[in-house]
Amino acid sequence: MTPSTSPRADIADRSRAIVDAARRVAETEGWPAVTVRRLAEEIGFSQPILYRCFPAGRDEIVEQVMIDGFLEMGAVLAEPAGEADPLAHVVQAYLAFAHEHPALYDAMFEARTRIVFAAEETPAPLRDAFAPFLRAASASGAEGADAVVRAELLWSLLHGVARLAASGRLDPALEAARRDAIIALFR
Repeated sequence: MTPSTSPRADIADRSRAIVDAARRVAETEGWPAVTVRRLAEEIGFSQPILYRCFPAGRDEIVEQVMIDGFLEMGAVLAEPAGEADPLAHVVQAYLAFAHEHPALYDAMFEARTRIVFAAEETPAPLRDAFAPFLRAASASGAEGADAVVRAELLWSLLHGVARLAASGRLDPALEAARRDAIIALFR
């Protein structure tokens, strides 16, 4: 068997196709439309194949979407070379990510999963996505537990703003003023 046709590679390819299909369906129709049956129809696999790749079914598929989302968000939040202001970058990048990827953002923060945050067993992509918040808090002079708390508060505030903006409860004309105010709060 060549690596591309090995059973492990086949399962990985199928798993990727399933996760990609879940994201496509969620982006166009919302997460309630994402069912094992619908995904099987979408990609032309039998339901048993989906369960072979994801034994826990839909919940496990959404968990993988969530992990992928944190990988993507972590990459977006990572400080680009030459960025002079890590706080401004995190604020702008986070709000843009939430706005540009609403279905993915929902999976990351609204889906009920077995994944634990802020614990030893938290998957690396979730911890890595938090690192830019810590850098931003540290850049303002916070250290140790104070930096962690400030990073958590920054994340919480940005999450709240992102959710309120997505639901149409904030004036879009004030978006820049809100970003500036958040940055000023955390200086």
